[in-house]
Amino acid sequence: MGLGASLFLIAAGAILIWGVTGEIASLDVDAIGAILMVVGIIGLVLSMIFWSSWGGFGGRRRATYVEEGPPAGPPY
Repeated sequence: MGLGASLFLIAAGAILIWGVTGEIASLDVDAIGAILMVVGIIGLVLSMIFWSSWGGFGGRRRATYVEEGPPAGPPY
């Protein structure tokens, strides 16, 4: 899950908790919103922890090579 998806889940959960006042039979809208917010926060934290391994800012990969000596000449 990336940063965008995490922020989307947090926003959707917040809207369900604080923005929706209606009720749906057999569904607790506040509980669904809380679950979405918790999943979004966990995803956001994990994205921040692994940010450097996924690229992130300045995450350029360095090419490493081993310089060998000159090629072997013809055998004498």
